[in-house]
Amino acid sequence: MPIFFQETITNSKGKMLFTCRWIPTDCEPKALVFLNHGYAMECSVSMKGAAMRLVKAGFGVYGIDNQGHGKSDGIKGFISRFDDLVEDCSQHFTSICERSENKNKLRILLGESMGGAMVLRLHLKKPDFWDGGVLVAPMCKIADNMKPSQMMFSVLTQLRRFIPTWKIVPGDDIVELAFRDPKIRQEIRENPLCYKGRVRLQTAMESYTVTVDLEKKLKDVTMPFLIAHGEDDKVTDPLTSKLLYETASSTDKTLKLYPGMWHALTYGEFTENTDIVFADAISWINERITRGNSRLEREQKTANDELNSTAKKNDHN
Repeated sequence: MPIFFQETITNSKGKMLFTCRWIPTDCEPKALVFLNHGYAMECSVSMKGAAMRLVKAGFGVYGIDNQGHGKSDGIKGFISRFDDLVEDCSQHFTSICERSENKNKLRILLGESMGGAMVLRLHLKKPDFWDGGVLVAPMCKIADNMKPSQMMFSVLTQLRRFIPTWKIVPGDDIVELAFRDPKIRQEIRENPLCYKGRVRLQTAMESYTVTVDLEKKLKDVTMPFLIAHGEDDKVTDPLTSKLLYETASSTDKTLKLYPGMWHALTYGEFTENTDIVFADAISWINERITRGNSRLEREQKTANDELNSTAKKNDHN
């Protein structure tokens, strides 16, 4: 069994954030995997299964509940600024990577749905820092059936200035749309850490803004990545994952589309399907480990160049 740790940290705005990690006991972690949960979800319960699979494969796994989610502070289901969540994750995950025992380990971001958008934003924030991303049904564009009409959008834009936290955004029941296995659907409904109310106004507007922004920046994505997407996803459009795959500037990119599968692939599908998805993800990470760490090579070259430059200046003096 892996060792499970949980602790709280305080972000720059004084909010308490819940963090957790799973560490293998029978080996030194061969890579670090950072979990990014979806909207209204959390890490310690709904992503525990994902963490256990990854730890069993020999990885150190780290998670954080975003503000307004899970065990962290904030109004449940409320996202005031997505950029604030990105900054929280970036600071926490970076601090883990920079520990002396972790500096030579591969850094992999894994995110599902909104967590996929988080992975892309973290990469775009620090393009050379992360070694790869596993994007599960990434939220690069909201499916048409989840969007308000243009008239409703105009009304909501005006209303958010006065009632940003109101749960007034109409839409389909995301639990019914996203989670295929009825047993898991029931678990989500019974999990008090998962938000099940209507989407709050400001949250909807931030989600829309993030996806519109990401659509414009797909070409800027340069890190190695694997996209895993169910072909029957009704929440995030599989065609958007195809667009990301085709548009990104990455030279190392893989797209896996799974016939018949729905939106929630890491926790939501039937076990045999989840097994397939994680077999692909773990294999992909292991292949990157086998190829070697190009980031470390670049960092070492930069350090050597700086040393040589300093030595030449000293000789000249």
